[in-house]
Amino acid sequence: MKKPFVTREKAEEIKKQIPTPFHLYDEKGIRENAEAVKEAFAWNKGFREYFAVKATPNPALLKILGEYGCGCDCSSLTELMLAEACGFTGDDIMFSSNVTPAEEYKKCAELGGIINLDDITHIDFLEETIGYIPEKISCRYNPGGTFKITNDIMDNPGDAKYGLTTEQLFEAFKILKSKGAKEFGLHAFLCSNTVTNEYYPLLARTLFEIAVQLKEEVGVHIGFINLSGGVGIPYRPDQEPNDIRVIGEGVRKVFEEVLVPAGMDDVCIYTEMGRFMLAPYGGLVTTAIHEKHIHKEYIGCDACAANLMRPAIYGAYHHITVLGKEDQPCDHKYDVTGSLCENSDKFAIDRMLPKIDMGDILFIHDTGAHGHSMGYNYNGRLRSAEVLLRPDGSFVQIRRAETPKDYFATLDGTEEYKKMFGGV
Repeated sequence: MKKPFVTREKAEEIKKQIPTPFHLYDEKGIRENAEAVKEAFAWNKGFREYFAVKATPNPALLKILGEYGCGCDCSSLTELMLAEACGFTGDDIMFSSNVTPAEEYKKCAELGGIINLDDITHIDFLEETIGYIPEKISCRYNPGGTFKITNDIMDNPGDAKYGLTTEQLFEAFKILKSKGAKEFGLHAFLCSNTVTNEYYPLLARTLFEIAVQLKEEVGVHIGFINLSGGVGIPYRPDQEPNDIRVIGEGVRKVFEEVLVPAGMDDVCIYTEMGRFMLAPYGGLVTTAIHEKHIHKEYIGCDACAANLMRPAIYGAYHHITVLGKEDQPCDHKYDVTGSLCENSDKFAIDRMLPKIDMGDILFIHDTGAHGHSMGYNYNGRLRSAEVLLRPDGSFVQIRRAETPKDYFATLDGTEEYKKMFGGV
């Protein structure tokens, strides 16, 4: 059974200062998890987690993770700017982008970040853009086909737009070496949100074996191997969570089987998890404001897909707790909805919950990653505040809610625009 990290009483206390909806983060849980990840890979002297900024781009949370040695995995100009503003520079930054504009490569180079190339054609594009090839550089690998664990197909890399083929990878490293690169990294992301301790060790074996081949056939020094993300969380209450310590030990065994005999025991292991690092330690707190009894029973909330779009676009499951009613029977079937003019704007469909009364506070679990960050302004809906629950029970707003002024701010135009259309 999933338990929220906040009580109804605490949610009511926060709500008096910060109206719902808001995303709430559990600092205690974040710190404990970051420490667990660090310990799980402590056997590798160069290990580093590069937190996927796209998952939760909030400075307060990036700085907390930075205290545990985490760097930033960025994929856009503004994410690079955010990392810089939080004090991350140089090897603190891994830049894994695709269809990359020139200005973004320029910014990463300016910061001294590690560039992870997504395509072989980007070698020339990068050189033309910044004037040189960095001595330390990485390439993203896509082996194609399907990725299986035992007999289960976990994902289909062959349909993914990311990365280089095996042949392109070897050719890319030859080209990069000829252009002055001296230290190389290898990166791959083959599965999303896996809830199995086997994924990282299996991916590691694939990458470690390729790294040995690259050393022997191309003569390049692989300085780091980035297992990327893909380590998931149990969104459903009946799922068993991953054990990061078991995962870390599994990677260690493969490291000793493959890399150590090849004389590559100096390879650093990197990860760039977003979901695993933060998702369970965030929740969307929302108030039931309407009920509707037609062909189905509906509960309408003051949050909508603009605050959490995963259920609307993926059909993703997010568990819901009615705060203060955790011990009551789940004997009412509801669709829990928001207010957008889209029938997909539903946090839950045919969900069995306790009887919900108007004014009840709902806690939507596991929104600490890909929650607030995926928000948007359809129907003119405004993105919510973000709040950090401190270990001592206090709380602090770490992002204010948007206002109508924010929504209209980009309409500030040129004088010519104002003459044609007036002001707002």
